[in-house]
Amino acid sequence: MATAEVVLAVLRRGPAHGYDVKRDHDSWFPDSRELAYGQAYATLSRLARDGLVEVVETRVDGGPERTVYALTEGGSRRLREWLTEPSPAGTSGADEIVRKAVAALRNGDDPAGYIAVQRAAHLRRMRELTDADAVADPLARLARDHLVAHLDADLRWLELAVERVAAGTTLQTHPRQASTQEAAR
Repeated sequence: MATAEVVLAVLRRGPAHGYDVKRDHDSWFPDSRELAYGQAYATLSRLARDGLVEVVETRVDGGPERTVYALTEGGSRRLREWLTEPSPAGTSGADEIVRKAVAALRNGDDPAGYIAVQRAAHLRRMRELTDADAVADPLARLARDHLVAHLDADLRWLELAVERVAAGTTLQTHPRQASTQEAAR
């Protein structure tokens, strides 16, 4: 995920310190991995170094020192550029689900077993996301809907994998495996 750009988007709403940035990030994307405090502060530090945010205040309100950051004109420009750039479409077929299925197929492991276990995990997660109390924030709900759609696409791919395995479609054996198998005969 483009953490730096999301931090810029959070700061577009007004100056904030690292704790606020983390809290807003996590509320915007409630079903994603939480932004670690260290990652929030490291990102803010890099953005400040690059002139995309600036320190506008340092507060001590009876607790730890809090540095407040604000978006600079350069940060606003970078955010606008990022928002107008299309995200790469389907650039990787190397998600872990694909890697495991292909590895199981290539090595003669139990691909049907792997696929069944993965399918059950996906269905369980989809139920969690759709049965959970409605997320109050409609934009956070939109992020959740995206996750459900991806899980659904993975399920469709898993079904295709099951069909191909059942139809006897196998991937070519690697030459090294073929020679090892012939030597074993």
